[in-house]
Amino acid sequence: MVVAPSVTEVVRFAGGWLFDQGMAGWDVTVLRSDHADPRPLRILGARVASLEPVLASPVRGPRSQAAAVHADLYDSDPRVRRMVRGAVDEDMGEVRIWGHRPAGEDGDGDGSVPHRLSLAARAFKAQALAAVAVPDTAEGAVELFRGVELLRSSNPA
Repeated sequence: MVVAPSVTEVVRFAGGWLFDQGMAGWDVTVLRSDHADPRPLRILGARVASLEPVLASPVRGPRSQAAAVHADLYDSDPRVRRMVRGAVDEDMGEVRIWGHRPAGEDGDGDGSVPHRLSLAARAFKAQALAAVAVPDTAEGAVELFRGVELLRSSNPA
C-alpha cells in the first residue's frame, strides 16, 4: 500500500519501489488524494484507489505487508498517522516514509532506507514519469525512504 497526495509524487519518489514490489508478487495499491489520471500508476503495475473513502471507513480491509507514506500526509492528517501507527504497532513487514522528516520525529540518525531500483523498475518508472510529464533524471537509480524505527521512537500524534 502506498499513501500519497498525488500520482506525480508516487511516480517521482516511490515508483521504482512500487514496481519492484509488484514484480516480487505483491498486490500493490496506491491510495492517493488527487483525482489525476491513474495511468502512470498502472504503468507501474499498481491498482489505484481514492484515499478519502479508505480513511473514512471504520472497517479496514486485509492487512498490508508493506506501506510507503508521503510525509506531508503523515504530518497533516491524523487519520493517516493512526493508520501508519497501527501498522507499526502490528509489526507490519515494512513501513516507509518519503519526503521531509515527519513532525515530532526524534529518532537517532537519519533513518534512511535506500531502495536500489531494478533495471526493469527504472525502465517502467521512466515511462510513468513521461506519462505525468516529469523529466527522468539520472539520480533515479535509488529511492530514499525513512524506516519505521523512527516512528517507533517518536511520540504518538
